[in-house]
Amino acid sequence: MKYFLGLDSSTQSLKAALVDEKLRLVGELAVNFDVELPAYGTQGGVHIGKDGLTVTSPPLMWVEALDRLLARMKRAKWPLARIAAVSGSGQQHGSVWLRRGAADALRALDASRPLASQLSGIFSLAASPVWMDSSTGAECRALEKALGGPQAVANLTGSRAYERFTGNQIAKVAKRQPRVYDSTERIALVSSFLCSLLIGDYAPIDYSDGSGMNLLDIRRKRWAPEVLRATARDLAAKLGAPVPSHAVAGRLHGYYAARYGFAPDCVVVACSGDNPCSVAGLRLRKAGDIAISLGTSDTVFGTLAKPRPSGREGHIFVSPVDPKGYMALVCFKNGALPRESVRDRACKGAWETFDQLLASGAPGNEGRIGMCFVVPEITPPTVKAGCLRFDSRGRPGATFDAAAEVRAVVEGQFLAMRLHSEKIGIKPRAILATGGASKDKDMVRVMADVFGVPVYVGEQSNSASVGAAYRACHGWICRQRGRFVPFASVIKGDGGFRLAARPNRRAFALYTKMASAYACCEEAMLAKLG
Repeated sequence: MKYFLGLDSSTQSLKAALVDEKLRLVGELAVNFDVELPAYGTQGGVHIGKDGLTVTSPPLMWVEALDRLLARMKRAKWPLARIAAVSGSGQQHGSVWLRRGAADALRALDASRPLASQLSGIFSLAASPVWMDSSTGAECRALEKALGGPQAVANLTGSRAYERFTGNQIAKVAKRQPRVYDSTERIALVSSFLCSLLIGDYAPIDYSDGSGMNLLDIRRKRWAPEVLRATARDLAAKLGAPVPSHAVAGRLHGYYAARYGFAPDCVVVACSGDNPCSVAGLRLRKAGDIAISLGTSDTVFGTLAKPRPSGREGHIFVSPVDPKGYMALVCFKNGALPRESVRDRACKGAWETFDQLLASGAPGNEGRIGMCFVVPEITPPTVKAGCLRFDSRGRPGATFDAAAEVRAVVEGQFLAMRLHSEKIGIKPRAILATGGASKDKDMVRVMADVFGVPVYVGEQSNSASVGAAYRACHGWICRQRGRFVPFASVIKGDGGFRLAARPNRRAFALYTKMASAYACCEEAMLAKLG
């Protein structure tokens, strides 16, 4: 029996998932940064600057966590000697800055000493900017001006210029800390840094995670020269050449065989971002497979064949499971909060009442549309919070009873998901619903009717680490066969998801007509909130 290991360096912890060659999950472990590595002084795995905009993490903490996690695997008697391949997931948009000579330190790892004691001096920037950082507004504006606007940036890189994206973080460091930039030999993502630790050398950035940098030409699969010029000088050499997500980056460094008992011929498949690895972990294999996560924020993500990048919303990445395909992601900040607000205002705080009112209402809510942003939204982007209710003629200022409020918040959120995901090319053939609200059968039924496709539900906990393990298996098989093997032919089965709802065709037709009315109401909402 061969095994495959997936690691996930997330914001708050380092997780591991072990699957066997039949892709059965046989083990999971984790190291929580705040709890188990308190010397680094993080809260939620990060440090927040005095300006409230700068958010970083100490990369040495991730190094120490890796040794701690591997030691835990060994104590738990995981079959480390039978692991054929390892891959990893990293929180997207984080960057790790390695000074000249870092590669020598990585190659010379000594199994008699912990990683942190050997690698503490390899960083040119001791605090790594992470996805929560929003301090690069000026750099984003400069990039969009240089390339001809947000849509031009999105057409090339898959997304408009975002504050957290790595290219804009690089531009900030190059401009404000030129000595740091000049002393840096390699700029890694969290994922490629994890891969570097595993192979004991500089590891390449994979296409999929590289798509979240505002630097990669997503169609040509190479760094876009015009963006590099607008970002920082001599940048291509500091990034290295990107590679397909299934590529083998190298063999696991001898450190891990000697210290923990891994097999000497264990290979490391290029690591990727947490969102791409979640696509793999949820087994979204073919164009039209999408997942909708219903949580504090609602997220739509999945695979597609023909992307339509938007300068206003959403992200297009190269697919982590098919170098010729793409994945898309649209995040809605107002997820659970508006639903909870309606529950409290209209249902006296009871989800049972909320569900009863939703089940008793008719699809379409008699043409009434409501939208409520409890916090400023990112899809579509607003600078203020607020609510608007529209009557059946599209006139704002309507008053809803409790049943209409419940129906409006659920239908409105799914109509928004459909509208904005269609704009970037998502055409679902099936939906996997995850997150807390996916347990609500009436809400899932509305989802199926709005999108017009079957909805499956289930919970794949730690989908990023499991997805990394699946990707390790996929990359290993591609290497064994000497060619690319379709992910769908390797990762089979439904992953434990069950069919929860099929669409009602009449309801779908009604919602299709309603979608254009919703778009008009949304424009009125944007005019009000800015």
